[in-house]
Amino acid sequence: MAKHKTVGAHLVESLQTLGVRHVFGIPGVHNLELYRGLAASQIRHVAGRHEQGLGFMADGYARVSGRPGVCLTITGPGLTNIASAMAQAYGDSIPLVVISSENRRQEIGTGRGFLHELPNQQAIGALVSGRAFRVDTPEALGPVLTEVFAGASAKRPRPAYVEIPRDVLTESAEGLPATKPLSVSAVHGAPASQVTAAAQWLRSAQSPLLLVGGGAIGAGTAVRRLAEHLGAPVVMTVNARGLLPVGHPLAVSASPSLAAVRELIASADLVLAVGTEIGPTDYDMYALSDFPQPARLLRIDIDAQQMRRSALPDLELLGDATATLEAILALDLGQATPERGVAAARAAASAALLSLTPAMQREVDFLNVIRGCLPEAIVVGDSTQPVYAGNLYYESPRPGAWFNSSTGFGTLGYALPASTGAGLAAPDRPIVCLVGDGGIQFSLGELAVPRDVNAWSAIIVWNNQGYGEIRSSMLAVDIEPEGVDIRPPNFEPIAQAYGYGYRQVDSLVSLERTLSDFGARRQVLLIEINAKAFE
Repeated sequence: MAKHKTVGAHLVESLQTLGVRHVFGIPGVHNLELYRGLAASQIRHVAGRHEQGLGFMADGYARVSGRPGVCLTITGPGLTNIASAMAQAYGDSIPLVVISSENRRQEIGTGRGFLHELPNQQAIGALVSGRAFRVDTPEALGPVLTEVFAGASAKRPRPAYVEIPRDVLTESAEGLPATKPLSVSAVHGAPASQVTAAAQWLRSAQSPLLLVGGGAIGAGTAVRRLAEHLGAPVVMTVNARGLLPVGHPLAVSASPSLAAVRELIASADLVLAVGTEIGPTDYDMYALSDFPQPARLLRIDIDAQQMRRSALPDLELLGDATATLEAILALDLGQATPERGVAAARAAASAALLSLTPAMQREVDFLNVIRGCLPEAIVVGDSTQPVYAGNLYYESPRPGAWFNSSTGFGTLGYALPASTGAGLAAPDRPIVCLVGDGGIQFSLGELAVPRDVNAWSAIIVWNNQGYGEIRSSMLAVDIEPEGVDIRPPNFEPIAQAYGYGYRQVDSLVSLERTLSDFGARRQVLLIEINAKAFE
C-alpha cells in the first residue's frame, strides 16, 4: 500500500474534479497506479476486452454525451492497439483523451528491451492526436490535464494523448494543488466585420443553400432558423443528419456525392458551409471529381487551417458555429422567404433516392423500419452495406442519432463498442448497433461489455456471408474475388453464451415485429439479418 497520495491517485481525483463520469480501461501491471483510488471514486470504470474497443467505446460516449471520452491504457501495446480508434476520432473531430503509462524515465528510449518498450511512444501518440504530452514531473500533471480538457471544448475537438512514466505515477502528490473545475469557456463567433459581410451577401442571394457538417451539430436551432428565413435547402453530411427533422421541406438528407445533390449545390448562387470539411468521404464518395466550386462560398469553421482546405471560400467566418449563426440572424437578412427553396430541396432529395440501386433502396427501407419502430434510438453503424446506403440517403430523427465509421478514417469493428459507449451516455434510450458479419469479428470480444453495463442494445448483424461490399467492388473492376468469402460464426450460441436474446430476420415484417419486442423492455438482443433476403 502506498504510504502517501501518489500521482496516480491525484490523477483520479483530478479527473473527477474535471467532470469525468466514466473511464474506459484495461488494467495491467504497467498501469496499476492509474487505478489507485478509482474504485472509491465517483467515476465508473468500464472494462473493455481490447484497447481498440476502449477507444471506440469512448468515441461513441463522447459523441452522445458531448463530454470527452477518457481511456486508460498500458505502456506499448496499449497505445498501439488504441491507435486506430484515436485515428477514427481524429478524422471525425471527436474529443478522446487517452492516458497511458510509460516506462520509467531512465528507461525511455534506451533500446535495452524493457517490457513494452517502444523507440518513441509519445511520437506514436502524437501522430494520431491533436496534442500529445509526457508528464515528467508530478507538478506537470495538473497543468497538462487542464489544458487537455479545456482544449476539448474551446477548440476543434481532437484526441489528446497523455503519457505518464511509471516512476512518476508512484511519486508523492502531497502538496500538489488540487485541480480546479473547468470554468465554462466563452464561445466566440466570427469577427463582426465578417458577420456583417455574410449578412449582406445572404440578403442579396436569390438561391442560397446551406451545407452543414458535424461541426454544426450543436447549432441545430440556428441552422433551422436561418434556413427557414432564407428559404435555403440544407444539405446535411453524414455527421450532421437530423439537424433538420424528418420531413422538413428544406431538408436534403442525401449525400452531396450524389449527382442530384451536386446539381442542387451547383445551382445555388451562394453556398454557406457550416462546420464541414468539404472532404471527399462526404462530397466525393465515388472519386468522380473534386467539390464543385460554388458561385459564392461562405465558410464558418472553428479551425483556421481547415477553412482553406478542399474549397476556397470567398468569405471566411472563423469562429464557433452557433455563435456565428446567431450573430448573422441578429442582423437584417431582408424579408423572410421560407418557401423559396422548398421545391428545389424536395426535387433533389427525391432524385437522389431514385438514383440509388434497387438493393440500396431496399436497405434504406430497412433503415426506415428501424427508425419507425424505435424513434428514440441512436443508430451506430460500422462499415457495412446498409450503412453505406444510409450514408447516401437516410433521414435521422435528431442530431447525433446516426453516426458510423465508414466516413473519415473508415475503420471496421467500430459499431459494437461505440454503441456500448453511446448507451452509457444515454442510458434511457435504446441503442441500435448495425454491423456486418465480417466487421463484428474485428471486435467480437467487446460483445461481453453490454452485459457488464446493463445495456439496452439491439445488435443487428447484417450477414452476407463475408465481406460482401468488397466482393462487389472486386467484381466491378474485374478482379476475381479472393479473401472475401469468410465463414461467419454461428451467432445464436454466441448470443446465448453472453445471456442475450437472439432472433433471425429475413423480411421487413419480421424486423418490425422483432424491434417492437426489443423496444418494449430493456434488454440486449442480437438480431441476425439474412442479407440475401433483401437483395
